[in-house]
Formats: sequence, structure tokens, C-alpha cells
Amino acid sequence: MALLVLCGMTVCAAALETEHRLVLQTERHAPSDLEIGGSLQGVPQGQTRFVSYKSLLSLPQETYTVTDDPNFGTTVQISGVSLERLPGWLGAQSGATMVIAICDDKYAAHYPASYVHAHHPLLVLKMNGLESDHWPLGIVRLPMGPYMVSHPSFKPSFRVLSHDDEAQIPWGVVRLDLRREQTVYAPIKPQGAAAKDSVVQQGYAIARQNCFRCHSRSEEGGQKSKLLWRDLAQEAVANPTQFDAYVLHPKNIIPRSQMASSPQYDGATLTALRRYLASFQESSR
Repeated sequence: MALLVLCGMTVCAAALETEHRLVLQTERHAPSDLEIGGSLQGVPQGQTRFVSYKSLLSLPQETYTVTDDPNFGTTVQISGVSLERLPGWLGAQSGATMVIAICDDKYAAHYPASYVHAHHPLLVLKMNGLESDHWPLGIVRLPMGPYMVSHPSFKPSFRVLSHDDEAQIPWGVVRLDLRREQTVYAPIKPQGAAAKDSVVQQGYAIARQNCFRCHSRSEEGGQKSKLLWRDLAQEAVANPTQFDAYVLHPKNIIPRSQMASSPQYDGATLTALRRYLASFQESSR
């Protein structure tokens, strides 16, 4: 059991988490209530709860001056709650340490333990001392509340081919799910005989952080896009040239596409993505 030494006293870290354990509501009482789902102690599987903005403000807050978040386009001061500590305060079941931030458009940002430890993401409650109703519009000229996620600063912690670790900085967050990482990623693990191939594994690492935010398989992943994982796999196999062109510059193919472009991806990176997705087609034969 982890122990902390404060002012000469030895304190159990678990006791500190218990002290700030929140009582979750069964119903939404205000538009600013944050929906909480996933694996929660004492909550039947599939049901969600809610936590008020005021309750989140009662938790220990962290404050940072942020200079490199592209959502802001300027230097801002953010205050909020650490995603590393939040699962304990919300009553996550044992092992449910992954946080998934779900936005009002069904975009989903995944925060596995490795990402959280490397980047210390923050559920933002205040920006420049203001609550979300008074936040300025982001660079997309849309309201960024009721919640968003940012970082004290962000430096990529890994690189796979030409894919650098990307900042997961969703805005318009309306729900957090607390899940077990292995359960969330299970449907998108490489399939079939090629599953352990090094190139396929590279494609998996890229797709897990990038594609999984908007595309889903077996009810896991983001649901912003209507294209499911099997649709991506089919396109990667049947139309590899168009698949590559779309990943690089989506709006050149579909002008109204909301998918972010990835012009930095080189041929090896695109090949790895296609080889990974092809494993789902091969496993179904």
C-alpha cells in the first residue's frame, strides 16, 4: 500500500483518495453535470451516473499555464482535476484505470495508463479563472465546454514510423467512461495469422491512437464516423491508393470530411496501417 509522508506524518495514499470520494447522482440535474459510465463500484453494468460541476470543483485542483495547446491558439491558464487521480474519486472498479473522454459528437479520446503517466492530462474546469459558460470560442469558433482535456505541456513520448504520439485534447466533453484497458482494446487487436507481424503491430499502435477516436468495432471506440472498423479494413484492401490519399488529405476526397489530415505519414506508415486493417479481412475468411 502506497504511503505518503506529510509534515512528518505517514499517510496512506488510499485514505486520501477515499477522503475525496464523490457521491454520484442517478439523474442529471443541470446541463453542466458530467455523465460517468464504465466500470463503477456499486453501479450495474451498462448504467451511468452523473457528477455536478460543483462536486468536481471540490476535488483537489491543479493549475497550469499552457502555451502549446492548439485548441486555444494562445497562452491560457487552466485549472482542473488530474485524470490520473479521478478514477479513484469517482469510484472506479479495481483495474478500471483507463479514462475515455466522450464528446457531444461521439468523438472519443482514450487515456491508457501509459499516456496518463507520460503527459498528466487534466479535466479542465476553469480557463483563465472562468467557468465554461464564459470560455472564449476555440480556434474552431465553437464553444469548447462543458468540459475539455488539456495538459501542462505536451511532448511526444513515442514514435512509430512517421506517427508521433499525439496530444489527446478533446473539447465538448460530456461524459467520462472508466474502463479496463485490455477490454477496450480487445476488439481492435490484430487478427489472424499475421497478428504478430512487426509491421502489423506498428499499424495497430497507430490506429489505436488515431483511427479509434472516431471509428468503432464491437461497440468500442469513437462513434463520430459512420464508417465502422470493418469498413476501414475493406477500403484498405480493396482500394489501397484511395485509402492512402484519404488518410493524407481527407478533404481532397470528400470536401465536407471532418477527419484530420495526416500529411506527415510516409509510405511505410500507410503500408503499416493497411497491413494492420487487412488482418481483419483475412481473419474472416
